[in-house]
Amino acid sequence: MLSAKTAQRPPWQAIAPGLFVLLWATGFVFSKLGLVYARPFTFLLLRFALVAVLMLTASLAMKAPWPKSRREAVHVAVVGVLLQFVYLGGCCAAIAAGVPAGVTALVVGLQPILTATVVGPFLGERVVPRQWLGLAIGFLGVVLVLWDKLDFAGLELQGLFWALFGLLGITAATIYQKRFCGAVDLRSGAAIQYAAAALATLPMVLYLGPGEIRWTAGLVFSLAWLVLVLSVGAVSLLLWLIRRGVASKVASLFYLTPPLAALGSFFMFGERLPLPALAGMGLAAVGVGLVTRA
Repeated sequence: MLSAKTAQRPPWQAIAPGLFVLLWATGFVFSKLGLVYARPFTFLLLRFALVAVLMLTASLAMKAPWPKSRREAVHVAVVGVLLQFVYLGGCCAAIAAGVPAGVTALVVGLQPILTATVVGPFLGERVVPRQWLGLAIGFLGVVLVLWDKLDFAGLELQGLFWALFGLLGITAATIYQKRFCGAVDLRSGAAIQYAAAALATLPMVLYLGPGEIRWTAGLVFSLAWLVLVLSVGAVSLLLWLIRRGVASKVASLFYLTPPLAALGSFFMFGERLPLPALAGMGLAAVGVGLVTRA
């Protein structure tokens, strides 16, 4: 028999975590596609600017409430820089520097462990032994999924630095959002975040040089997908999940991103999925279940 709290919960909330993981996983696939036609930070600057304009227009049209103080707006901007510029910039730069996409996904997939180890002192949340077991099983699943993609012999240190840079960004963004930005409207908050990310990315583009932008159908499609589906849909859903859940449990959802990203690469680029990868997907699901179980 369902409790009153469960009965009052809208049906779509039950599928929100799974939908987020599915959408988020496509980011690796379509970012890889877009980086063929533009440099990483140039590509991200285009994406951030488009989303900022889109969300600003939507916020004004829908009369969304804005932060009540300058300090609150600064907190929102900090999350934008960490979540967009640091995390996405690190991932894209790592791939562009020669780190395989699977290795990049594995490095940033360590985020739940990093979040769990620092979440206590910052947020006062307790991670029980069952959740630690789930984190370990989930990580093992990620390794199995990406095992055939791991080849550290040819990796450049610069690329590894960028991947770790992205890992620190997504971890810090998760904790900062949970602690300082719980009451901010998602529409106006997104406009501020992407504007801040664009401003943070611009000096990097000017320093490295914008490079050549090849305006092909592939670039336009990848930008459209990343702007509308990822930056507007998935990121808003991520912040909504963080606002309503325990940070370490929300972070555990990222364990399912590499398996689904590998699945998307199989359909788009013909990458094979061996039996260990399928077993890893199951282990990742078990790990997430252990961490998020009430």
